[in-house]
Parts: sequence; C-alpha cells; structure tokens
Amino acid sequence: MTTYQQLSDLLRQRILIIDGAMGTMIQKHTLNEDDFRGGKHHVHDELHARICNHNHDLQGNNDLLVLTQPDIIRNIHREYLAAGADIIETNTFSATRIAQADYEAQEFVYEINYRAAKIAKEAATEYSTPEKPRFVAGALGPLNKSLSLSPDVNNPGYRSTTWDEVVAAYSEQLHALIDGGADIVLIETVFDTLNAKAAIYAVNKVFQEKNCNLPVMVSGTIVDMSGRTLSGQTSEAFWNSIRHCPNLLSVGLNCALGAEQMHPFLTELSRVATCFLSVYPNAGLPNEMGGYDETPEHMASVLQQFGKEQLYNIVGGCCGTTPDHIAYMEKNARTIIPREIPQQESYMRLSGYEPFILRPEINFVNIGERTNVTGSAKFAKLIKENLYDEALSVALQQVDAGAQIIDINMDEGMLDSEAAMVKFLNLLAAEPDIARVPIMVDSSKWSVIEKGLQCIQGKGIVNSISLKEGEEKFIEQARKIRSYGAATVVMAFDEQGQADSLQRKKEICERAYKILTEIVDFPPEDIIFDPNIFAVATGIEEHNNYALDFIDATRWIKNNLPGAKVSGGVSNLSFSFRGNEPIRRAMHSAFLYHAIQAGMDMGIVNAGQIDIYDEIPKHTLELVEDVLLNRRADATERLVELA
Repeated sequence: MTTYQQLSDLLRQRILIIDGAMGTMIQKHTLNEDDFRGGKHHVHDELHARICNHNHDLQGNNDLLVLTQPDIIRNIHREYLAAGADIIETNTFSATRIAQADYEAQEFVYEINYRAAKIAKEAATEYSTPEKPRFVAGALGPLNKSLSLSPDVNNPGYRSTTWDEVVAAYSEQLHALIDGGADIVLIETVFDTLNAKAAIYAVNKVFQEKNCNLPVMVSGTIVDMSGRTLSGQTSEAFWNSIRHCPNLLSVGLNCALGAEQMHPFLTELSRVATCFLSVYPNAGLPNEMGGYDETPEHMASVLQQFGKEQLYNIVGGCCGTTPDHIAYMEKNARTIIPREIPQQESYMRLSGYEPFILRPEINFVNIGERTNVTGSAKFAKLIKENLYDEALSVALQQVDAGAQIIDINMDEGMLDSEAAMVKFLNLLAAEPDIARVPIMVDSSKWSVIEKGLQCIQGKGIVNSISLKEGEEKFIEQARKIRSYGAATVVMAFDEQGQADSLQRKKEICERAYKILTEIVDFPPEDIIFDPNIFAVATGIEEHNNYALDFIDATRWIKNNLPGAKVSGGVSNLSFSFRGNEPIRRAMHSAFLYHAIQAGMDMGIVNAGQIDIYDEIPKHTLELVEDVLLNRRADATERLVELA
C-alpha cells in the first residue's frame, strides 16, 4: 500500500492531527548567536566547523538548528507526537536557497533539509504504532521573494526573482527532504499562488527524476477579512490554480488568521475542493506585542465546531500554538466525523484573481482580442513605443466591455516577444480590475507561451498547440501545459497542414483528443478545439463552405469528444470586408448565432463590437446568412454589392 493510499484510508475513518508551531516552541529556548552556531564545543566535523566560522550572523535562522541544536528540534517533535499529532512537519520553513540567502547560508541547504527529515522521521518512527502510524511532512514554506508581487511600489512590473530560480530552489529542497525520508510534501503558507505553482512544477519534476510519488498537501494563506491571498486571489480561485498538483492529498488554509476569522474562507474552500481539507490557524490574532493569546481550550472548541460542520479532514495549529493546543484538538477530534469529499461536475475551472467556471448555463464566453499585436494596430503601436500603461487600458476596456478572458499575443517581428509578454503580464498582475479574469497566453512560439505561463498565478489557457510538428512535440508541449496547470487550445492542424474541410477537421480533432486523454492524461474539460475559422466571401469557390464546415465540425466535436470545448478567432471570418464595420459586425453576430447553437463555447472577439442578432436589418441578415451557410451561388456577389 502506498503512503497516499494509507493516508486516504485513515482520512476517511477519522480526523488526522498535524502538529503546531515550531517557531513558537524554539523561541522558548531564548537561543543566542553562539547557540545557533552550535557552541564551540560542537565543532566536531567539517560541516560544524563551517557553521561555527560562518561570516554572517546566524541568530534567528531556525532551520539551521537541525544541524546545530538537533536535540531541541527532536524534542519539539516528540512533544507534538506525545500530544497526539499524526503528522509532524520538518523544521524547513525557510530552508531554500532563496530564503537562506538572508544569512548567506545557501551552502547548507541540502544538509538542513536532509537532516530535518531524518530527525523528524526518527521521532515519528519512535511514536508510531499499527493503530496510530505517524507521518513526516517535508515542509516547503513561502519564500521571502514573490513571482506575482513587486517589492518596489514605484515599479509594479519588477520582480526580485524568476520562475527558474524558484523552481530550482524548491527542487533542491525537495531532493534533500525525500532523501531524508519525508513521507509527504507540504507546500504551505502560500501567500503568492504563482510561487506555489512553481513549487508544484518542482514537485512534478523531482518526482520524475527520483521515480517517486509522495502525497502532496497544499495550504494557502488568506491574509485578512477581504478573503484573499496577499497576491489577490479568493480561496476558490486559489483552488482552481493549484488543483492540477500531482498526487494531491489535501488543500487547506493556515497562518495569518485565527480559527474564528478563518471560518468563511474554509467554508468556501470545503465546498469546492475535490480532495481532503486541512486547517491549521494561528492561536488567534497577534496581540500588541506580536504574541498569541488564544488558549488551547478555546481554540480547540472553535475548531471542534468547524468539525461538526464537516469542514475539514486534517486539523492542527500554526503561529502561537503549542503541544497543549494540539492535545486539546486531538481529544476533540475523536468525536468529529470527517468531511466527505464533494462530487463536482467536470466543468472547465479557470481563474484570475477570481474563479471563472464554464457552466452549461453560460451561453458563450467572450475572449477579448484587442490585447493582440497582430490583431490591433493600436495595441501594437503602444507596445512598440513602450507605452505599457496605455496598453493596459486596452485590456481594461476589453474586460469592461464584457470579455471574460483576455487573449494576449506579442508575436511581432520588431518585438522581443518573450520580454514583452513578461513585462505586460507582470504589470497586469498589479491591476485587479483586469487581473480578476483568466489569461489566454497566445503565441506561435513555444518559448513565448512558456514565459507567459510563468507569469500568471491563476489558471489560464494556452493558445495554442497542434500536431503540426508531429505527435512527439505535441505530447511534450501538452505535458508541459499540464504541469503549469493551464487549459489549452488545440488547432485543427497536423503534419499535412491546416484542416480546411469538415472531414479533415474531424479527423485531426479526434486524433488529438485521443492522444491528450489516453497518453497525456489531460482533463477533457480543459481541451478547447479550434477547428479553424477561415475567411468567406473571398471570390474563391473553395472557400464558400468554410463557415458551414466550422459550424458542422463544432456540432460533431460536441457530440463525439466528451468534455471538449470549441473556440475560434471570429474576426478571421470577415477579412474580405476589412474597413466595412457594419458588414463585419453583422457577419460576426450571425455566425456566432449559428455556431453557438451548434455548441461553440467561446471565441476570440472584440467584446464591444458584437451586434444583437435580432437587431440586424432583415435584408442584411439574409445576405450575410446566404454567405455563411452557403445557400446560393451568387451569395458573395450580393453581399459585396450591399457592402
């Protein structure tokens, strides 16, 4: 039986207890600089000599104590285990290369994490029984640098670290924790979901490298009563962003708030999360001295009430909690029935700052097209002239006009597309009125898509991948998209070129769907087919059925490829009438009317320029539909005459 299966079985039977604060317990020892170095008498090998002679102050570096004061850490673990904890966390909250740079202690990172896991594992083994097995969670804490937030209020697009640096830091930590014997990976105190997504990416990478598959717990932090993380997300948006995590055992909330303040946000998360749920709050809100006053009895009674509402499966404490708090929780937990994992419909669940769920009652999703340098001359000019603030106003106009997703494309020969994508997305992240909606990262260059995915904390969409370069490249890119936690548009395009007939559209989409669902294990609801909207009324007879073929392909996809969505670039349809806005608007509206009836879910459109179908003049509508539905041989000539 795997550890995941063992924990899953236990969590269905009873509430599991995770330990309390490590820092609170360490502070009771009032350690000085010499103690953090291990004391002169501890210099008995090369590693301890390096620590003792380290050229930077080390006091306050609690993670280092697993090397210099291992007995203190071991005894804290034992106290929590004796109080009834089923899961103890390694003392590695800040044990990454990035966080240890504050002490110039990056050279000790592997040893800290390896030894922390070893010490915790020894203690857990000591207290384990067949009736009450104990587990070690390798703790990946938050960083002191953010991928979503600028440390400079005057430069909102600046970031003090990069995606690659964060992934590398968490990967190094993970290797050591797994080598040391951790049973679980715990990504905790998440204040920036993009940092958490980088940690999840590292988990996926390290699991493949080490050929292992430990259960993973993810715990976010709601910072105040607004119900959002520091980087702006609601708890449901946070869930949508991280639910792709491999071997996900639980999601939950910890830190920042006391139990009473956490209740509404835990309730929201419990409603949507399709895995087990954890909660480990602080011992109330901090007092004027920065301490925590909530008694073990009171905190445990509040959490017991949450338990009666069946809001969690794992409970424990964060800042200010002690073994006494854990003992009261363990006693109360014996009377609590574990939360049952809710069944959720397999809808596409996206997010920006806020969740966006593509439910059946949503008739059509508008994807704003004006933040695309290839489709908007105004946007392209602003980006080329480095007028990013004005370019952001284009995105805001799209959202204000009703775009539920915004498509961002920087593919222009005179641009450094990767740099432009990163700069725009980083600036956009500081604009909550725009960042509340999901992002579609759009490029014909894979490197640009990947840079874009490394900048969005929500669950977005890739536009696009295809079989153009063969199955191997298609599978590789699809797996990457999955590891970034995004949905994807799949173009009806294979090694022979773009699908320009109904039969080719069906063949390519079916082939891609089978590869994605059977080989890549890509969720069907996160697959969006674009069966190619081509220009009609071009004067070339072979083009006359293009609109109808798209509509028929849409109907076929919805009937034959379960869960898959259909999208397309609507403005392509009317290229023959560039400059004639009334005709183009009528064409787009009439086309969407028929395509949506066939099952089209979303489309890249100018959200502010769609006419109401029933308000199109009858004569215009007749001529437009003659073209779109290929109803008569002279349809193009008649529409051109009207234009």
